[in-house]
Amino acid sequence: MTPLYTITEFLIDHLQCEHKEALAPMLADVAAACKEIAVAIEAGALNGNMGSLDSENVQGEVQKALDMITHDIFIATNQRSGYVAAMASEEVAEIIEVPLNYRQNGDYLLVFDPLDGSSNVNVNISVGTIFSILKSASKQPTLADFLQAGTAQVCAGYALYGTSTMLVFTTGKGVNGFTLDAKVGEFYLTHPNMQITPDTQEFSINMSNYRFWQEPVQRYVDECLLGADGIRGEDFNMRWVASMVAEVHRILVRGGIFMYPLDMKQPTKAGKLRLMYEANPMSLIVEQAGGAASTGLQRILDIQPSGLHQRVPVIMGSRNEVERLIGYHKINAD
Repeated sequence: MTPLYTITEFLIDHLQCEHKEALAPMLADVAAACKEIAVAIEAGALNGNMGSLDSENVQGEVQKALDMITHDIFIATNQRSGYVAAMASEEVAEIIEVPLNYRQNGDYLLVFDPLDGSSNVNVNISVGTIFSILKSASKQPTLADFLQAGTAQVCAGYALYGTSTMLVFTTGKGVNGFTLDAKVGEFYLTHPNMQITPDTQEFSINMSNYRFWQEPVQRYVDECLLGADGIRGEDFNMRWVASMVAEVHRILVRGGIFMYPLDMKQPTKAGKLRLMYEANPMSLIVEQAGGAASTGLQRILDIQPSGLHQRVPVIMGSRNEVERLIGYHKINAD
């Protein structure tokens, strides 16, 4: 059996980009944080941390105890490298300043969702962590420094806490996945050069919102549901986990399309998922794996953010299916 690369060996031998000097220690810190989070999630019920808090995050969502536990772990661990100047989290409204003594070489910004899919923790379904690394234009970052289009990301990734713990990331040169060996506390390269198949017969969407969707999405889903009896001429499977990390990971492994489209259920909101720490990092990963990511009307990575917690519609996955949906949106807009 061929020996597996540890994540440390991979970062030394294969990380090739202009930011390598900083990314190697930053990604080592991310890996350490994800290992600690995996332990916290596994012990959640035993430690009495599975319930909700008497608080809401900036989006008005009730926070779980594990939301804040994982938030704190991610901040504390990712200060160590000295390269992170400031952070931003789904769980707090404002940017998070890193103390001066922790940012000797603070040229980078870290944006993250510490516990994606936290509504799943009580029912023991996969959850994850999503992160994005940006270059900072200032040693004293402000909100404006964070508001960069997704194309400016120097690294994006996620951890999946499922049947095994995985860390998947890209630095703009392909996507690689690492699996945690809990016995030795080490991530090993198990999924090199991950690629999304261009075609699929599997879609992922919350069907309970069907009546609130716009016509292009209803048309696409209707065609999938008609299967072999409809114009697509083949049967489709539907999946829904309610964790973006789990949905996108499945697509990376076996293809598919994930949709959280614009709907009229909450007409004042421009979408459900957050651009900076959900849609952008996942879009970079999907594109680097050969897939596509769009709002239906615009490539997600081209959006110029207007706010730290901005929401957007999301359609991503197998390229040919995403492009079909983009085409339906164009027809509807004409």
